[in-house]
Amino acid sequence: MHIDFIITEMFAGGAERCLTEVACGLADRGDHVRVFSLGSLPVGQQSLLVDRLRETGIEVVSGNADSVREVIGARKRLDCFFSESPPDVCQTFMFHANTLGAFTARLRKRDTVVIGGLRVAEDRWIRNRIEAAALKRMDGLICVSESVRQFSINKLGADPNRTITIPNSVDVGRFESGEDFDVSSLGWPVDSKVILFVGRMHQQKGLDLIQKQIDRLVPKGSNRKLILIGEGPLAGSIDQWCETVGTDRVQRMPWQSDVAPLVRRCDLLLLPSRYEGMPNVVMEAMAAARPIVCSRVEGIAELLGDDPVQSFEIGDDLAMAKQVDGLLSQPEQSVQVGQLNQQRVRRDFSIAGMIDAYRSYYRKLADRRLDVR
Repeated sequence: MHIDFIITEMFAGGAERCLTEVACGLADRGDHVRVFSLGSLPVGQQSLLVDRLRETGIEVVSGNADSVREVIGARKRLDCFFSESPPDVCQTFMFHANTLGAFTARLRKRDTVVIGGLRVAEDRWIRNRIEAAALKRMDGLICVSESVRQFSINKLGADPNRTITIPNSVDVGRFESGEDFDVSSLGWPVDSKVILFVGRMHQQKGLDLIQKQIDRLVPKGSNRKLILIGEGPLAGSIDQWCETVGTDRVQRMPWQSDVAPLVRRCDLLLLPSRYEGMPNVVMEAMAAARPIVCSRVEGIAELLGDDPVQSFEIGDDLAMAKQVDGLLSQPEQSVQVGQLNQQRVRRDFSIAGMIDAYRSYYRKLADRRLDVR
């Protein structure tokens, strides 16, 4: 099959990592694969996914659209991209790619199978209306979790018979072994109990809940420490807050090209998000056999089940703090919980299984379109 992937951008995030794994896996299986990023391609350390795609022999093209004013130009480049070699299957990832990609692919070649990719349940009225219109031009929709699939049906009007859930995957080997991060590089004792947050510095991630409960999460004079990793619009204010609280208790680190050493070193992963799709960092912590305290956002039911030890109702900062206390104060339980987490991702969320699921769905829809013709 000739398969084109369209994505909003190629910075190293969850959707981008999923695309890279699927694209490389399909290319290894003999499919002809190309990737089109609406935004400019990242450079430096942020380019690791683009580099991997190209090393696999996959063509990566950019629409160079980094603002609303540049969308028209990206639309023309995308049209040329399709006209050069019309694909059998066009898979889009993320909101902007779902909308622009669906309309462009359908206009260019009507027998191309167009499949959307829904990665997050972000309930905004205007966004929903636009994406709902795009879905009407698609042959199918892949959702990252069952709760995101239900969101697509209830909020976007997606056809239940044309939607499927294919969860993310994780390379367990990458997270279960290797050198750990040295917390002494932050000026902390080597035996510190480390709480780790990894995510965008954005209101979505519930950072205000962490701020509200900081004295319980990281009591003054205790051996508990908090590391926040990420960039985003709140980065400046978070840095100021860290200085106020004290860098002997909490520090923010910039985006990391490889978080595995930090995930392996932490004693607990904390993610109090308000909405998600299926958070990759939770899967990564599970792969590293770490316990987690996470809000019950989309995708957590598939990952953790209805776990009263590791998950809490969205926005409930008191429950969050109690769960952190419970796990950090009972090391034996924490180890057991982490081991069960690792067993679960090893069993249910393999990269090979994810690639096979994508390819099977592509083949099913492509064969169906041929039958119609």
